[in-house]
Amino acid sequence: MAQLRYIRRTMERSGEFTAVPGWGGFWMGVTALGAAWLAARQTSPAGWLSVWVVEMALAVAIGGLAIWRKTHHGDRSLFTAPGRRFFLSFAPPVAAGAVLSAALFRLQLFSVLPGLWLLLYGAGVATAGAFSVRVVPLMGLCFMALGTLALAGPAEFGNGFLAAGFGGLQMGFGIWIARRYGG
Repeated sequence: MAQLRYIRRTMERSGEFTAVPGWGGFWMGVTALGAAWLAARQTSPAGWLSVWVVEMALAVAIGGLAIWRKTHHGDRSLFTAPGRRFFLSFAPPVAAGAVLSAALFRLQLFSVLPGLWLLLYGAGVATAGAFSVRVVPLMGLCFMALGTLALAGPAEFGNGFLAAGFGGLQMGFGIWIARRYGG
């Protein structure tokens, strides 16, 4: 019995986190396109940021529900070793983005936020993707590249970069993941 437990733990540790939600990612992208449209119509940086903060909360809810549904329907657990490693790799870059966003907003450096968000979200996805299916790290690298372009580009294109990343990339990779790895 001890050997069977050892084998089971070893197999679990070497597995992939396959609950990355394809259709959830797609719908996160759809709401991000709506947020980009709404944010572009704001007259103040605080209004613009408020739209994107609400979108972030909505995306977390959509993604969380989609992950829960994918694991629930597949009789899998979120709390396997690959799942824990996935989330522990994803969380630090995203948390750093939140802290830096607050500091940059306080300093009124709004133009840096789109590039920072895309870059750090991409870093989280790329590092977490090491514990997932192969397309996930590629998705993270695409977000990082777009974030780099946003940081180098004109400030007035920031919202467009957010639409391209959190909207377009998220939808495209969502469809790819859904079709190849399940909903």
